[in-house]
Amino acid sequence: MDKDFFFTIKEAVTAEYKDRGSKFIAFAYPLQSIDEFKIHLNALKKEQSKAVHHCFAYRIGIDGNNFRVSDDGEPSGTAGRPILGQIDSKKLTNILIIVVRYFGGTLLGVPGLINAYKTAALMSLQAAAIIQKPVYINYRLEFNYELMNDVMRIIKLYNCEVVKNETQLFCLVELGVPKSKLNEVLSKIKDLRSIEIKEC
Repeated sequence: MDKDFFFTIKEAVTAEYKDRGSKFIAFAYPLQSIDEFKIHLNALKKEQSKAVHHCFAYRIGIDGNNFRVSDDGEPSGTAGRPILGQIDSKKLTNILIIVVRYFGGTLLGVPGLINAYKTAALMSLQAAAIIQKPVYINYRLEFNYELMNDVMRIIKLYNCEVVKNETQLFCLVELGVPKSKLNEVLSKIKDLRSIEIKEC
């Protein structure tokens, strides 16, 4: 996938779906990393500790390879996959959806469960603001302090994202360069001379 942009959700949202007494609450989060996923899941398990299942799906990155699903004790294929299916149907990435279930006493059967998890996930996505974000390629710049203003001007002009900034007499800046503007940014930075630049 050679893309300059991807779609994700702007901020965390929740939605609720009920079926025959069981309550399914979907929590959708924008996601940057697997560590962040673990934080969200652990926090939700504490917050929703009385729920019988915490099923989830996430997808990170644009190559399509970094994803995970969990049925968390529900019959295999009835929860995680249907949740991921909703993420993929909207062509989203860098997103996590956790659906917690409070059991209502009636078994829903495999079709009922698939429908419930799918619907809860879909409702959370319908409630979310979907945004387009640039794909960033990370570079590390090292340069003398007197070039800082020139470097910052380029960063602002091309909407680069500063990942790390260590400013002393000798500066180190890690930045995400929007893939669509990569050649322009690199050429501008090279014009400044005496800047060491390498891809992270």
